Amino acid sequence: MRVQEVNFDGLVGATHNYAGLSFGNVASAASKGRSSNPKKGALQGLKKMRHMRELGLTQGVLPPHQRPHLPTLRALGFQGTDIQILTQAYETSPELVANLSSSSTMWTANAATVTPFCDTRDGKTHFTPANLAAMYHRSIEPLTTGRILRATFSNDDRFVHHPHIPGGIHMGDEGAANHNRFCSDYGNSGVAVFVYGREAFGRSDDLQFPGRQTKESCRAVLTQHSVASERMILVRQNPKAINAGAFHNDVVSVCNKNVFFFHEEAFENTSSLCAEIQSAMGNTSMEFIKVPANEVSLSDAVSTYLFNSQLVSAPTREGMTLILPSEAKDNKVTRTYIERLLGSDNSINHADFFDLRQSMRNGGGPACLRLRVVLSDEDLLAMGSRSILNDDLYDELVFWVEKHYRESVEPEDLCDPQLMMENFAALDELTQILNLGSIYDFQRNDSSSD
Repeated sequence: MRVQEVNFDGLVGATHNYAGLSFGNVASAASKGRSSNPKKGALQGLKKMRHMRELGLTQGVLPPHQRPHLPTLRALGFQGTDIQILTQAYETSPELVANLSSSSTMWTANAATVTPFCDTRDGKTHFTPANLAAMYHRSIEPLTTGRILRATFSNDDRFVHHPHIPGGIHMGDEGAANHNRFCSDYGNSGVAVFVYGREAFGRSDDLQFPGRQTKESCRAVLTQHSVASERMILVRQNPKAINAGAFHNDVVSVCNKNVFFFHEEAFENTSSLCAEIQSAMGNTSMEFIKVPANEVSLSDAVSTYLFNSQLVSAPTREGMTLILPSEAKDNKVTRTYIERLLGSDNSINHADFFDLRQSMRNGGGPACLRLRVVLSDEDLLAMGSRSILNDDLYDELVFWVEKHYRESVEPEDLCDPQLMMENFAALDELTQILNLGSIYDFQRNDSSSD
């Protein structure tokens, strides 16, 4: 039975804009108020997905969410037709409409935590949508994310879907962006390393920006997923990294199989963490690639997203490949380091750079755009959706983007009813392309929460 790691990338949404909503995200704050190009953003993401297929990898796609999110506006007391609700809300609070129009769901690394069948006691793959409670514009995502995941992975004999962790901001859970899985091979039992920024009920006086992931939510997800205690490790992210703008751990580390590529200042106690990982991995020898701060500063790591890369084992290549944003090539410091890394004796032999600037300007690099799911060939056949990219689906999605997306969106365009209706029409067509059924509230003609 072949088992592989599949990357499910999120499509950039038609309301992609730069509202600067994410406190602690340096790129998001710097881009606030700029004109965005949703069409270019979606096509940039699709180009990266196509490249992954060209490397011999299996690539999946996940849809954007309904935006603006009218069920939230209705819950806040706005009444009338969809257009009346949007108009009233914008007149009352443009900031509220901006929050409910965010295309942040493109960053599917935050969509959920996934534990593969080879790591769970019941032999099934488990999904828990992230509650994303730290940021209002993202806290509206979990219910729709759950619907999308259930529609995509719909076989109950193989997949288990849990509700998001309750408890609001006290139990903040930001999904797979704070989760590393180590293994000798994807189908073998692995070790889960969960990284948190703070404890739910303690003080975090050492943080200037929010510690979005809590220790308690990490434990709750692991308990939901029936992960054996000896196969899990919890570690705190270095407050220095969070204060530098590494709001998720995938901004300062990335892994693949037994290789861990990370910044020297990513964790509170790096040496003990590495020893604990190696101990848990037993006879499988780990390869730790620690990037010294005197070679790449946290500032350079965050601004270029050197570590917010994908580290993959491509069947068409020897060794592993880093999928990087072009910013890491444009920066002399990180470019020099990457060149030295590729010339050194380690498992990373290739580096591919991509223009993802539409996403990067809001603080999302290659790793933010994808959710990793370990699947067997039988799992792939059991999926209930048309979510695995092939040439035909790629061409259909490019045509769909060209047909429905705007070249530019300004902050004031978020009150445009036409943009809303264009987006709803596009999403309705997309669910038919991907065979997802009625996952959006406007399709279900209700505001139900299931």
